[in-house]
Amino acid sequence: MHQKKQLKSDGNIHFTRRHLIAVVAVIALTLMVSVSGRAQSTDTQSPPQSQATQKPDQTPAEAGGPGNEVGPMAVPKKKESTDDDTPPPPKPKKQADIPEYSLRVDVPVVTVDARVVMKDGRPLAIPPNVAKEHFKIWEDGVPQKIQTVTQSEAPITAVLLVEFASTNYNFMRDALNASYMFAANLKPIDWVAVVEFDMKSHILVDFTQDKQSIFGALNTLRIPGFMETNLWDAMYDTLDRLDRIPGHKELVIVASGRDTMSHMTYDKILKKVKSTPNVTIYCITTGAALRVMMEARYGNNPEFNAANMDYLVADNQMKTFAQLTGGRWYSPRFMGELPEDFKEIAQSIRNQYTITYQSTNPKMDATYRKLKVELVGPDDKPLEIKDEKNHDVKYQIIARDGYTAKHEVE
Repeated sequence: MHQKKQLKSDGNIHFTRRHLIAVVAVIALTLMVSVSGRAQSTDTQSPPQSQATQKPDQTPAEAGGPGNEVGPMAVPKKKESTDDDTPPPPKPKKQADIPEYSLRVDVPVVTVDARVVMKDGRPLAIPPNVAKEHFKIWEDGVPQKIQTVTQSEAPITAVLLVEFASTNYNFMRDALNASYMFAANLKPIDWVAVVEFDMKSHILVDFTQDKQSIFGALNTLRIPGFMETNLWDAMYDTLDRLDRIPGHKELVIVASGRDTMSHMTYDKILKKVKSTPNVTIYCITTGAALRVMMEARYGNNPEFNAANMDYLVADNQMKTFAQLTGGRWYSPRFMGELPEDFKEIAQSIRNQYTITYQSTNPKMDATYRKLKVELVGPDDKPLEIKDEKNHDVKYQIIARDGYTAKHEVE
């Protein structure tokens, strides 16, 4: 029994060794297969030797920073410029291809329109052949050398301010007749607006050169609305509008001259007349014929004398407006006087002298230059003019106050 047990024990020992040998053989075989597969896998996935050596060359030689597997990390440096790399300069164009320009700055010629009127507003004629010798002009206090003095007819730029109130038929008739007569004397170059007033002023027609439009506007004055004649308010509003229009203007007032209930006072309207430049006022008083007739009939009546006093004051006020602005006051008593009156007004407005000179200030700086025009004698003193009776003739020169110089970009 003991021997069998020994044998069993030996048999187990021999089985164990064979088993270990087999296990080792299997492991060795497995390792061989694994190594062989890895070698094949390495051979197929790894790049050829020539490609592997080119990998560091992916970074450009002129790169400005270090390189790695994804390329350069900075922008490439610019190549240093050499004489060979510099492109040749462009050839200059031929002179024939370049247009020639000449730059010239001219001293501007200034034109001034001036009118010489006597104290009563009538024009004063100066012989054209000696006009240049007697006119003198200053610009900002500096005397200028006059080039030419010519006499020309200027167009009219006027507002016809007509009183149309339900006061008296004779006043309305005179106002309409005078207005029609003024429009009939207009020329195609004239600009005229028509404004009528009673309690308030109303623009019948704005500035126009169409004479028929003026006649049509006056034709609408058929039935007056109010008895009030607010002359000061109408004048103030009209002067305010005229002040915004450049150039010289005329205001022709056809009215009785009486103001009944204006918001403005006489002092205020007088101040407005003085402060409004470049406006000449011509006044035509209506109802003069009726007043003369009533004065002859009721001259000894205190009530009439008191009422007539209002019209006498109105005449003086209208006359003052005309004198302050170089115009004239008219008080026609008959219809036959109107054509001659308006002819005189037209002559006073149209007869003017055009003066040209080259400014001593050549700067084109858009500044405003003050002007002063005078008539002088050989001794450079104010020119003295005598009438046929050897009396001194008082006159004034109506000209613009100044002008704005041109700007350089113009």
